[in-house]
Amino acid sequence: MGCDGGTIPKRHELVKGPKKVEKVDKTAELAAKWRYCALSQEKLKRPIVACELGRLYNKDAIIEYLLDKSAERPNSEVVAHIRSMKDVKELNLTDNPAWKGERRNIKGDCYEDMHCSMFICPVVGLEMNGKHKFLYLQTCGCVFSERALKEVKTEICHKVGQAVFSILLRH
Repeated sequence: MGCDGGTIPKRHELVKGPKKVEKVDKTAELAAKWRYCALSQEKLKRPIVACELGRLYNKDAIIEYLLDKSAERPNSEVVAHIRSMKDVKELNLTDNPAWKGERRNIKGDCYEDMHCSMFICPVVGLEMNGKHKFLYLQTCGCVFSERALKEVKTEICHKVGQAVFSILLRH
């Protein structure tokens, strides 16, 4: 039976329902915010700066933006609140010894762990990969996890020795 012209189609074969909206993977989105510049969308590389909103930028991308504001850029609304270099703070980040990065995967023929981050908290050792909240100190630019600042109750940065005033890196 079938293919003789007498087949009766079902409703689901004739009526197409609404297309399903693609959902963005939250963990991948958070990991991208910690790995890429919010302005240029390039990989973060030192020196890294952060604004008061807690977004991470490559310092050279911010300088290029401030020098030539007339150029059309796709993410110019992200940095509209930055008017000078005084609006950003250079971050003092701690390297992650477990991160191999581009040193190991030059050819692209081996697995690169996307959950392993370039930077860690120097106190607790948590990775800056979007799973944990991080803060930077406005006075010295040192970056710590929120958990570390709760555990070590101090008014002075243990890395530099300056007074503590922190801003949350919002990612």
